[in-house]
Amino acid sequence: MRSLVTGASGFLGGRLAQLLAAQGDEVVVLARPRSDLRHLADLPLTVIPGDLSDSAALARSLRGVDRLFHCAACSTDWAPFKIYYSANVTGTANLLEAARACPTLQRFVHVSTTDVYGYPAAPCDESHPLVDAGLPYNQTKRLGELAVWDAHRDHGLPVTIVRPATIYGPRGKDFTVEVATMLRQRLMLLIDHGRAPGGFTYVDNVAEAMIAASVSPKTLGQAYNLSDGSNADWTEYLARFSAALGCRPPWLDLSLANATRLARLLELPHRLLKLSGRPLLTRHAVLLLGLNQEFPIAKAARDFGYAPQVSLAEGIARSVDWLRQQ
Repeated sequence: MRSLVTGASGFLGGRLAQLLAAQGDEVVVLARPRSDLRHLADLPLTVIPGDLSDSAALARSLRGVDRLFHCAACSTDWAPFKIYYSANVTGTANLLEAARACPTLQRFVHVSTTDVYGYPAAPCDESHPLVDAGLPYNQTKRLGELAVWDAHRDHGLPVTIVRPATIYGPRGKDFTVEVATMLRQRLMLLIDHGRAPGGFTYVDNVAEAMIAASVSPKTLGQAYNLSDGSNADWTEYLARFSAALGCRPPWLDLSLANATRLARLLELPHRLLKLSGRPLLTRHAVLLLGLNQEFPIAKAARDFGYAPQVSLAEGIARSVDWLRQQ
């Protein structure tokens, strides 16, 4: 089977490309000429130079493709809106247009996020509407997903959408590298004593779910929440992570309301003065740390047998082993 992966230079896309190649797929990746693909260097795959704005490169990358896994996105918690929009909306629209012209395509698997629900007070299932919460990542991922639904409804594109919660693992920036850095610097923050379940999702579990969903007839035209189902809260995750790193667990603790106020204050100079880098705390991060992210995964278990194989303890151990090798 010939599979195209976008975002293979990144975290989830890179791991997915590795697993597809290990299963014997003919893997194609679309990557900018200067992308770091060292993690894929030993794999028998085809690299098509280009990006999601290059219609000719998109057409080349889709030749003879059976499955398309769209992992490319701007997923940071702080960036200019135009970068979010270009990657998550315009890039997705360009890819959808190219995919419609691919006669061999059997499935378009789109990576969305549970953030499209708009950070509800309690986790919801996949029937919940997509809500604009006023944050750039949520807004643009919502618009990108809506474009995928439009392509399915209006043009019959065979789509499946996955909505992972908090993905972590080797090569993961936000919840592996950044968390480790903040723990070591004693700057990692708990919100409301870290009692909110984090929806932690080891990267291999997400990638394996995407592969399984791509070949199941039940998943056509469906969306699926993905997490590991551990119900672990941030206190547990960070305690395990800090113990594996050999450092102390977090000591900073704020209420959700005070953390939100602080994030707004820290964002302000970056927004007004266009400062480089990111604020020490953002409203997006506060929502992920302070609200229950354990979105139900029963639909994925029912439709394609989703059963996460890597536990939280094993996932953190693998993550810290990778960090030590860097």
